[in-house]
Amino acid sequence: MQKHEVKAQRAAVVDTSHSPFAGLRPLSVAAVRINDAFWKPRLETNRTVTIPFQYQQCEATGRLDNFRRASGHYDGPFQGRFYNDSDVYKWLEAASWSLASQPDPHLESQVEDVITIIGAAQEENGYLDTYFTFERVPERWTNLRVLHELYCAGHLIQAAVAHHRATGSTSFLKIAVRLADHIVDTFGPDGIAGACGHPEVEMALVELARDTGDQRYVQEAQFFIDQRGQHLPLMSGSTYDQDHAPIREQREVVGHAVRALYLYSGVTDIYAETGEQALEEAVEALWQNFMTRKVYITGGAGARYEGEAFGENYELPNERAYTETCAAIASVMWNWRLLLLKKEARFADALETTLYNGVLSGVSLNGQEYFYQNPLADSGHHRRQPWFSTACCPPNVARLFASLPGYLYSTSNEGLWVHLYIANTAEVPLVNGQTITVQQRTNYPWEGEVELEVQTDRPAFFSLFLRIPAWAQGASITINGQVYSGSIEPGSYVEIQREWKAGDSVHLSLPLEVRMLESNQHVRNNYRRVAILRGPLVYCVEQVDNPGVDLDAIVLPAQSEWEVVARPELLGGIQTIQARALLHASKNAVDESPLYRPYKVEKPTYTSVLLTAIPYYIWANREAGAMQVWLPVDPYV
Repeated sequence: MQKHEVKAQRAAVVDTSHSPFAGLRPLSVAAVRINDAFWKPRLETNRTVTIPFQYQQCEATGRLDNFRRASGHYDGPFQGRFYNDSDVYKWLEAASWSLASQPDPHLESQVEDVITIIGAAQEENGYLDTYFTFERVPERWTNLRVLHELYCAGHLIQAAVAHHRATGSTSFLKIAVRLADHIVDTFGPDGIAGACGHPEVEMALVELARDTGDQRYVQEAQFFIDQRGQHLPLMSGSTYDQDHAPIREQREVVGHAVRALYLYSGVTDIYAETGEQALEEAVEALWQNFMTRKVYITGGAGARYEGEAFGENYELPNERAYTETCAAIASVMWNWRLLLLKKEARFADALETTLYNGVLSGVSLNGQEYFYQNPLADSGHHRRQPWFSTACCPPNVARLFASLPGYLYSTSNEGLWVHLYIANTAEVPLVNGQTITVQQRTNYPWEGEVELEVQTDRPAFFSLFLRIPAWAQGASITINGQVYSGSIEPGSYVEIQREWKAGDSVHLSLPLEVRMLESNQHVRNNYRRVAILRGPLVYCVEQVDNPGVDLDAIVLPAQSEWEVVARPELLGGIQTIQARALLHASKNAVDESPLYRPYKVEKPTYTSVLLTAIPYYIWANREAGAMQVWLPVDPYV
């Protein structure tokens, strides 16, 4: 046990501890023990149900047999899609982060067995991709745009780094280093040109450099970034692959949403190591375009089924929203990297919105069913599935949840930064070498009261930075019962600088008012519609809570009065929102009139109905039925 704990202290998800252009250093996943009523049950389900279930799926669908086949221990054909190796790697990453938080001898043994299977499939020169074995050896590195070799390699490397940081073992890291060295020897100015159609390896190579100290991997990641926009034979030159222009000239998020956000995450990583201003300018412009033109209110990304892609500016359909779960996770990854760089609350705000809505909706309460797409409206046909032939989303959710403790805090030379409000106990190393304990008590997101208590064996002088969410108008702070008199600006961090003694406490109060938000007028699908939010949560109306009501006939009065109702027995314990709404009588009736008819003005006739809304993340966990996030509003009622 002690051996595991000592080695796991360096288990940071993105380790910017020595990145010269990063403003923040992350805490280890092992340093934060989440114990709240909202997240702890979900993380425990992830550990005890989701991760074991996904291992079974990897076995049942032949993903592990593909590795056995490559090493000569399975006599059969390759099974599944050419990128199936990546799902095994993401499962290993999830399992590794889980081990960082909680030792589990059975899981640790299972992980080592899978690593042994993978290692046996690796070739002498370091190459490893089970699709390109035997009859497909001549095809290696011949179709970088489509066949995901570097993508799969990137997920292996990320999983190996996670395993090394979580357990201290180098068994997987040695495999990753051999593969990375093969990539460095193969690609570059004197080798093969081009880059992977699905970015991923860029992030992985930078993280491997951070873990090993070998800067060749940063240079290789830079090489892959520089290949885009050059219209090389192995690339497409298209917006779908973000290959339409050099990355330093790109200013609009385009193409396949997951690929784009993974790419921008890799570019951000490279900037953290090199400080190249042109990369920073491109990343900032891309983020601004994403957050002001192309992101859903849930944090979801990607409007189109066609190409799983971003659409035009303000193209944000609801029922046909693609909003892949992996794209939301990619947004969390990108915003986390930007937060570590710039220390600005806007990135933590975006991360939180996406985490609580766009990501959390991607997995069922039982931890065994998943959404690939996360629409904002549905007629009752979209349901979670236990697995997919392209199963990127399930293990992606698992690895993010398992690593969540590493996203709550970070440190700087000035002190401790609090990004997410989740009840926990954290061991925090300060820049002077002293370690303090911080205990956070809260029932967030249901309640806005947060208390942080400091425990230290001797007084410590440092700053405590508290994030004030952009929606938290009227937030207040007390320190040891005394009202904080400094400025408290929503969408920023409040710095509290003092000498802290054992037992000192800070109380943050965040008003959780129900808010109705409207879209920019260019989002045509949401014209005269509003979304309902409370704290970080987006709400929706679901048919099961509103029986006998056609949700398409619901209209909200402009001055709706909402009541928050605690429902501890419902869906694991939630808070619903209720209001008197208007039911459009003619819309709620069966319309037998012709498909098209002469236009005539009719004043709408309404009846009153009690409307119940639930958090968006929890929808589709009961009987099938219609769902809406954006609701019509009548400004004249």
